[in-house]
Amino acid sequence: MPSLFVDHLTVMDFAYADMARGIVGESWLVSVELHGELNDEGMIFDFGHVKKELKRVIDEHFDHQLLVPESQVTVDQLDTDNLSVSWVSNSGKQYMHRTPNEAVAIIPLPSIEPRSFAEYLEVYLLNELPSNVTGLNVRLEPEQIDGPYFHYAHGLKKHDGNCQRIAHGHRSRFEVLIDGARQSEIEAQWCTAWKDIYLATKEDLHSTFDKDGETYHRFLYQANQGEFELVLPADDCYLIDTDTTIELITQHVANELSAQNPDTHYTVRVFEGVMKGAVARV
Repeated sequence: MPSLFVDHLTVMDFAYADMARGIVGESWLVSVELHGELNDEGMIFDFGHVKKELKRVIDEHFDHQLLVPESQVTVDQLDTDNLSVSWVSNSGKQYMHRTPNEAVAIIPLPSIEPRSFAEYLEVYLLNELPSNVTGLNVRLEPEQIDGPYFHYAHGLKKHDGNCQRIAHGHRSRFEVLIDGARQSEIEAQWCTAWKDIYLATKEDLHSTFDKDGETYHRFLYQANQGEFELVLPADDCYLIDTDTTIELITQHVANELSAQNPDTHYTVRVFEGVMKGAVARV
């Protein structure tokens, strides 16, 4: 039976609930292979339609969302448009995410990981394809990175699009250069400190409280899509004075490095997921 493939169809930038790691920002490259009978044009499905239709479904239903494994969380439908998702981690830490419905994808799996989620996507996406397409294989994989990287989640309340969602994220490269030479030790230090981090704006911190021996931050803001609220352990968070756009994150790192060594000229490159990011020089 004929088949066609599209490598790196799109990139999913999202966050997911992990019972060991907390809220994890992630970026997966999505590749697909379609199987089926040839249509009257001698095609299984036009490449342009594959790229357009499958990318649209992924963008609308999974990208820039918080993915939660249904069996591990408690879901409360607050009203027609808003829901709350909460869970307790393996170590007893508590998490709560209250947002408009479209900011959350509830996945009928015990955990969010590439292989099982790819199998789930195969069934989900096949329903969007013409009847002559009888099979679909999805491959999800992180970018191959030679050097340090980190996972981060965040939300941008001023953004007109889906970046305003309070818990979406990325898996990102991190590069620091002095006179054009990579500084692997500095890069590793920052990536270790920011492992599975929630990068937040101080202005969005509504309150801090203690519960069962753990300190928690509660973030709250109003955006175009609605009201967003997130409660998570303070240890999972890193707060900065500005919004957490990739430009401002990168500038923050550069400023911190410059404050430690004001006579050194730094170039900092931080990626927002795959093949995009910002540069700051101090």
